Amino acid sequence: MISIQTIKRVKALQQKKFREEEKRFVVETPKIVEELLRSKTYSVEVVYALKTWIDENWKRFARHTFEEVTSKELERISGLQAPNQVLAVVEKPEVSTDFKTVFSDTSLMLDDIRDPGNLGTILRIADWFGIKHVICSNESVEYTNPKCIQASMGSFLRVEVHYADLPKILSEKPENTPIYGALMDGENIYETELNPKSCIVIGNETHGISKPVEALLTKKIHIPSFSTEQTHAESLNASVATAIFCSELRRR
Repeated sequence: MISIQTIKRVKALQQKKFREEEKRFVVETPKIVEELLRSKTYSVEVVYALKTWIDENWKRFARHTFEEVTSKELERISGLQAPNQVLAVVEKPEVSTDFKTVFSDTSLMLDDIRDPGNLGTILRIADWFGIKHVICSNESVEYTNPKCIQASMGSFLRVEVHYADLPKILSEKPENTPIYGALMDGENIYETELNPKSCIVIGNETHGISKPVEALLTKKIHIPSFSTEQTHAESLNASVATAIFCSELRRR
């Protein structure tokens, strides 16, 4: 049985304020937790799990600390509508960023992405296309947000997420690194020359790429609509646009 104080503490980690204070975040569901427990990057403080899950898994992950909880207790500390079998409290690692390394290969730059589901999906897309670095503006949602962690389906473990002042980073980038921005008034992505070793900028879900960042782009790129209807979708979801950009760059 876990204490009321523990329940309050773990539940509080659903909120950004307490995640920042504690430098901890929560990971849920068996698949993601099992990947987490195999990670050498993240330090797991404690795993709260049902007896059945512990019995099946403790030998594989014996170096970690487990605490058995009941279904009711798991429901009280979980952020999911339908709590699963296991929840882990994880220390947020300190990340020192060498942007020379980041710009040495294809990378993603997210300008004020606010939706945690979008960020999580973008991390999953980056993982799929072998992109190791995602640079977020300081105003973007934190990747330790529980909804982001769930949407990433474990990809946050394999993709390095950095937070930075984007105009400053862009102004200091290597000269041979092109910066492509997803904008409605850009060149057709299927008809323009692209360098696979570049940085792709995806803007805010509502306002797009900010003016200070747009001013530093090498090239504006547009994903055209192929709809024959007079009225069609105004734009693509940020994560969908990211997937198309990544696919096209890798295809080249």
